[in-house]
Amino acid sequence: MAILSNSAFGHPNGKIGGMVYYMLKGQAVCRMIGKQGKPSIKQLANYQAMQVTMSLVKPMKEFIRNSFELEARGTVKNAHNLAVSYNKKQALQGEYPNISVDYSKVVLSYGQLPGARDFSMSKTETGLIVNWNPESYANGHDGDDILMIQLCYPLTKKGRSCLNASRRDAGSAFIPLTEEEIQGPIEAYACFKSADGRQISNSMYLGNIDSTVKSDEEQAARERYITLKARFDQIEPDYLTQEKQIEQGLKHEDKAFRNLKTEYLSLRDKLAHLPGGPG
Repeated sequence: MAILSNSAFGHPNGKIGGMVYYMLKGQAVCRMIGKQGKPSIKQLANYQAMQVTMSLVKPMKEFIRNSFELEARGTVKNAHNLAVSYNKKQALQGEYPNISVDYSKVVLSYGQLPGARDFSMSKTETGLIVNWNPESYANGHDGDDILMIQLCYPLTKKGRSCLNASRRDAGSAFIPLTEEEIQGPIEAYACFKSADGRQISNSMYLGNIDSTVKSDEEQAARERYITLKARFDQIEPDYLTQEKQIEQGLKHEDKAFRNLKTEYLSLRDKLAHLPGGPG
C-alpha cells in the first residue's frame, strides 16, 4: 500500500504494483521490484561495470566522504553516488565479461583549489614517501592546505585513507606501511583541501609501485632464491677467511675446506642464473 501526501494527488510513498515510491533528499523517486527477465548482454555489462566500480570505491569510502562532500552539498546526491558515477564512466576499461579498473583514470575529487607540481613517490622498507613541489600558487596563502592521500592495494582489495597526511608547504609526507602492504602493489592518489574545508582540488594519480603481480611460479622462484641467498651469505665469510689463510700458509687445505669450497662455488653459480633474484 502507498500513501499519498501533500494533496489529493500528492507524492505516493510505498508500494504500488511492481513499483516502490519514496522520498530521497526531498526528491520523489521510485524503483521497480520483483523478478526480472533474462538480462541482455548490455545489462550484464552494466551489472559487471557496477560491480567493479563498487569494489573499487568500497575501501575508499572514508576518503570519498570527505573529498566529494563539497560537491554533493545542496544536491540530491551524496558523496558515494558521485564517486560511483564518475568512476563507472571514466575509470573502467575492457568489454564484458572482462571489465576492469584503469587505475590511472580513477577520480576521487573535483574542485577549484590548485593541485601541486612534481609529485613523486617511493617505497622504503617501512613505508611510502611522497614528495611534491611546495611552491605556493597563491603567494604563500595556501601553505596550510591539507594533503589527503588514498592508497589502494589491488591484490587484497583494501585501501587506506590518510585525510591529514601533511601540509602543502611541507613538500613531503611519510606513510608507514605494514609488511603485507609493503610487499604488494600500491596505487596512490592525492588531493588538497583548504584548511577551512571550503575548497578542494582535483584528485591526482600519483602512480603505482610494484604493480606487476607475480605468478605462483615467479613467487616460488623468488622464495627459492631467498633461501639459497641466505645460505650463501652464511657460509661466504667463513670460506673467504679460510681461503685467505691457506694463501698465506696459515692453514692447510683439508677435506672440510674442500666441501665448503664446493658448496660456495655451487651456490654462487646458482644465484647468478636462478630466476627470482634482484632485477
